[in-house]
Amino acid sequence: MKTETTLKTTAKQRLIITFAMVAVILAIPLVAMQFTSQVDWKLFDFVIMGILLSITGLAIELVTRKVKSANWRVIITLGILLVLCLIWVELAVGIFGTPFAGS
Repeated sequence: MKTETTLKTTAKQRLIITFAMVAVILAIPLVAMQFTSQVDWKLFDFVIMGILLSITGLAIELVTRKVKSANWRVIITLGILLVLCLIWVELAVGIFGTPFAGS
């Protein structure tokens, strides 16, 4: 007889993982700034990116909790990630030319 165990995470554990991932992603430019002058983030950049990543992580967590269909979960999550990428690109280089553009 073979017994299978599945790992179930609680909502609190998933939120901790989400914010830990945000911290790890924000650590990448922080570490890069120590080795090169090409990465030049200010405190404001870290705050904005932290907010953007946190909102994205929380939105994906909400979709994971509320949407029952796996297909819809994937589609909505990809949409959320697409919006993240578009906002990130706009803030970085101003591809759409909005007043929020970084260049």
